[in-house]
Amino acid sequence: MLKIKNLHASVEDKKILKGINLEVNPGEIHAIMGPNGSGKSTLASVIAGREDFQITRGKIEFDGEDLDDMAPEERAHKGIFLSFQYPVEIPGVTVTNFIRTAINETRKARGLEEMPANQMLKMIREKAELLDIDRKFLSRSLNEGFSGGEKKRNEIFQMAMLEPKLAILDETDSGLDIDALRIVANGVNKLRTPENAVIVITHYQRLLEYIVPDFVHVLHNGKIAKSGTKELALELEEKGYDWIKQEAVL
Repeated sequence: MLKIKNLHASVEDKKILKGINLEVNPGEIHAIMGPNGSGKSTLASVIAGREDFQITRGKIEFDGEDLDDMAPEERAHKGIFLSFQYPVEIPGVTVTNFIRTAINETRKARGLEEMPANQMLKMIREKAELLDIDRKFLSRSLNEGFSGGEKKRNEIFQMAMLEPKLAILDETDSGLDIDALRIVANGVNKLRTPENAVIVITHYQRLLEYIVPDFVHVLHNGKIAKSGTKELALELEEKGYDWIKQEAVL
């Protein structure tokens, strides 16, 4: 589904990614870990198409198509979803209106008519129930006055409604207490299918107790320094990142 080959990327002439190679297939969950400044969020932003990041070498393919010249909204319409580490507040736009607009814009880009209102309402109810979301929550302004847990749960609700092929969760566990973490992780697990894939970016192994990855990749200095299974995350929890840095130097 996703092929990244020798990816180099910079922001404001500062090199951040220095040769990333990664393949993600349908049905897989990949965890990206690493110390601060290793390039985790940059990788997520580059895949999603943030324009302040410049690809200087290499390529990203999604379902066999080169993403280089695609705008962020085109990538979203193709099925790439990015859950933000710090979701923005949009006063005056309700959660329901936001998601209705997002879905219909994607349908329009795919040559489909707008989703009928009764079908949309049924889908909203089903997904809200799946994620234990209170109906009152859906009539609130997007993220305005939301707690950290509510913001992250709203991101997962958007993911549930948009049904992306590839979901990238950028430090979704950031600032969550254990109950909110379980709710968010449970939502991700319920939405997993053999046709979609998830990239989880995290500092900590605790999230991976609830969202169990097929593969774990450790970034260091803009490169994947080590890959393994979920046991690698446990090893990082125990030893920290210093041994990875030392291995990368050798």
